[in-house]
Amino acid sequence: MATRTVLTVPTQPIAGQRPGTSGLRKKVTVFEQPGYLENFVQSIFDSLEGFAGQTLVVGGDGRYYNDRAIQTIVRMAAANGFGRVLVGQHGILSTPAASCVIRKHQAFGGIILSASHNPGGPEGDFGIKYNTGNGGPAPEKITEAIYAHTQKLGRYLTVDTPDIALGDIGECEVAGTKVIVIDSVADHAALLGTLFDFDAIRALLASGDFRLCFDAMHAVTGPYAHALIVKALGAPAASVVNGVPLSDFGGGHPDPNPTYAEELIQTMFGDDAPDFGAASDGDGDRNMIVGRRFIVTPSDSLAVLAANAHLVPAYAGGLKGLARSMPTSAAVDRVAAALGIACFETPTGWKFFGNLLDAGKITLCGEESAGTGADHVREKDGLWAVLFWLNILAVRRQSVEAIVREHWQRFGRNYYSRHDYEGVDSAAANGLMAHLHAQLASLPGQTIDGALIASADDFAYTDPVDGSVSTGQGIRIGLADGARIVFRLSGTGTEGATLRVYLERYEPDATQHAIETQQALAGLIALADRIAGIRERTGRTTPTVIT
Repeated sequence: MATRTVLTVPTQPIAGQRPGTSGLRKKVTVFEQPGYLENFVQSIFDSLEGFAGQTLVVGGDGRYYNDRAIQTIVRMAAANGFGRVLVGQHGILSTPAASCVIRKHQAFGGIILSASHNPGGPEGDFGIKYNTGNGGPAPEKITEAIYAHTQKLGRYLTVDTPDIALGDIGECEVAGTKVIVIDSVADHAALLGTLFDFDAIRALLASGDFRLCFDAMHAVTGPYAHALIVKALGAPAASVVNGVPLSDFGGGHPDPNPTYAEELIQTMFGDDAPDFGAASDGDGDRNMIVGRRFIVTPSDSLAVLAANAHLVPAYAGGLKGLARSMPTSAAVDRVAAALGIACFETPTGWKFFGNLLDAGKITLCGEESAGTGADHVREKDGLWAVLFWLNILAVRRQSVEAIVREHWQRFGRNYYSRHDYEGVDSAAANGLMAHLHAQLASLPGQTIDGALIASADDFAYTDPVDGSVSTGQGIRIGLADGARIVFRLSGTGTEGATLRVYLERYEPDATQHAIETQQALAGLIALADRIAGIRERTGRTTPTVIT
């Protein structure tokens, strides 16, 4: 085995390297600065203990700078003493696939390179996050330790070796560390194949009565969709569109929502629309589900999956519990109540579900931001959700719309929407949140525009497994009739601030379930602006994105 000759490179702390909801995300041009990536990677390694000789998993969503970053990380992993590094072929591993690989190969942890649903390319975004040995995102105690190291770092470690061949599956050596380029798809596809009734789905696709369209948005899930939907399940190759990963996502915005997945929406609302449509995001952990001329909200999708889980082999024996992020609609809470199981409300961020999954308290979980998943990995999983829906459709042989409307008939409808104001001036956004904070004590008991406010707080969460406390997770305004408004600043953007406003109203009366969502929420939308002063403080008259 080659000698490990370590180079110690002097450096100094770089400001602003605190990880957000899903790691550190900045513009590519920021990451390209000398030492920027190296400092953060070294800070990850310096915050960890006991990894000498262990396995590290590395991969990303294929966006611009992904391949160069991987070469840097492999050299630094070797210099810091990892015994083995598993890298996805061509540098590609979807986020759920990375979680799967970490768990299957009992790795110490993994580094995932992605800015998720953010745009890519030389002028686009880049991101990096560390996942622990359970396959899930690092908890706050680790991300805070990483940040602390970025503020005192004086050197990073690397080795001077040639680049590895990312396109060739196989094994090589980097300064005494075994580096294995693995099939990006195989482990994850094999795992998903154990969860669902592929025979039933194949029969549906072969019936001649069912067509689907999966839009990979030129992001990471193209190869996974071809392997699963086309090769394993027998759908026509044309069922997967935009299936070749591109470093700039074809110039698009890989966010699976009706605004940015416009091509899929046009297909699904056209005269010859398929029966089922779906899309995923940059790193493959989010999903959008669409029926023929019918969009399923992420909150409703989670609730429908939970209510129909008994139709899927992996979950036919029952669910241990359910969980949702606080801003996600309470539709899934009603399913949990009907099933007689617990439903946990957590802060935004998949890492909060990890403890509940590891403790066996929940089976399914999800967020309103198009992420759903289960206990098979420790990340949200876009293709898992697509296969879950296909399994339900194969058993029930009803349309997507019919299934959702029957769900509303049984449980009532949670009218729900998220309004995103992207790229807001950071000072203005922080001022708006401060303005809301100042009102929390005085709002309850007030009647504003005919709406009686029953509660107002800043959501705090005590983890039921380890007792850790997370505060400042979003301002909640609750009305006497059960409706609510939530305000948060997103932790996933790279420019300015993204103000997110969540609006929800429950309607038990089935005769009132056909109202257009924004119309049904019009009163709440006006109230949110009145309380927060959105127009006055941000200068925005309309949201950038409505989901």
